[in-house]
Amino acid sequence: VPHWIELREEITYEVFEYKADQEIIPQDIRFLLVDYIEDYEPGVFATGYKCVTYREDFFAGHFPQEPVMPGVLTVEALAQVGAVAILAKEENRGKIAYFGGIQSANLRKIVPGDKVKLETKIIRQKGPVGVGEAVASVEGKIVVSAELTFMIG
Repeated sequence: VPHWIELREEITYEVFEYKADQEIIPQDIRFLLVDYIEDYEPGVFATGYKCVTYREDFFAGHFPQEPVMPGVLTVEALAQVGAVAILAKEENRGKIAYFGGIQSANLRKIVPGDKVKLETKIIRQKGPVGVGEAVASVEGKIVVSAELTFMIG
């Protein structure tokens, strides 16, 4: 049985017995950029997905004639997936993972119809500060890679 949580609906799954989008990722649903988490290990990694559709609000202005998902939003989606890995740790429940920085980011085009696989591995952490290695891919091809710094508060 795959361990996953639906982040956009108030459904209880075997992995969590509470509303995941508020307990793990505290963003309002209007800024939640991850559709679901497929797998995770607290403090180690998380894997999620974003199914990009023409109905995304950002396509109205980026760019109407050739819709492209803004790279910075893909990086935010990767950070949200990383937040699942960090905030699922018992000692971090109820806290917030703040974005601290982006290093070595490489961005490629993501368009409506793409199913984006979002993977973030926690590669080091000292106290409340840590770093995640993040990769987004579409059909096995890397579209975004970055090193993300976070702080638990």
